[in-house]
Amino acid sequence: MSSDASAAAPAPAPVTPTPEPSNPVSPAPAAPAPVPPVTGQSPVEERTFVRTTLDLGDVLLRPWDRQDIERDVVLDGLVAAAADPLIALWSPLKAGDRAEAASWLKHRLDAWERGSVASFAVVDAADGTLLGNVAVRWVDRADGLAMTGYWMLPEARGRNVATRAARAVTRWAFRTADARRIEIAHATGNEGSCRVAHRSGYLPEGILRESFRFGDGRYHDEHLHARLATDPEPPELADGPGD
Repeated sequence: MSSDASAAAPAPAPVTPTPEPSNPVSPAPAAPAPVPPVTGQSPVEERTFVRTTLDLGDVLLRPWDRQDIERDVVLDGLVAAAADPLIALWSPLKAGDRAEAASWLKHRLDAWERGSVASFAVVDAADGTLLGNVAVRWVDRADGLAMTGYWMLPEARGRNVATRAARAVTRWAFRTADARRIEIAHATGNEGSCRVAHRSGYLPEGILRESFRFGDGRYHDEHLHARLATDPEPPELADGPGD
């Protein structure tokens, strides 16, 4: 999977010029028609990521916050993620130490403030242990086009956490941010991410050739998957081992 992951104002209606009166003495101009109040938002303004915690029962997806920068357990979890071989290959993040982890977090928080990316810490609901990260970012906000990406620490693997997280943020983005289409792109060699995409209802649409440089420094082909807001929800996950 790739690393984590304005519309123009409508033209005014033409104004028909008022013909010149035949009487050389013009009457006093009529009072201008009142301007109707603006009752709605533009499509771009409506497409806003609203900070929300998504409760999956045993797992919470919570927006990263400023306090995380001061939490050593969070910073250490990010350092561990950066050192994990699978994450380092398919979703590299620059967090070799606590200082770099804090900088990584600040970028996530700034993106939340700009409204360009919604990044969630995936944590254990019981003790707050960091399990991973899932994010949605706008590719073309005016058009409602977004992309999602995710990575999970070893403790979360085999429990369907990645699939459940991807499903949850997808529903959230469709329902609250008015996303129209959300894509997943992952390296063709990343079979785990491919399973997550399929199990999250993202249909395969083709191969992007040498489209992204991954952690090994090479450009890899990527599978492109996508879901539309009008697509049906995927079936319930079966019991047993998962992604």
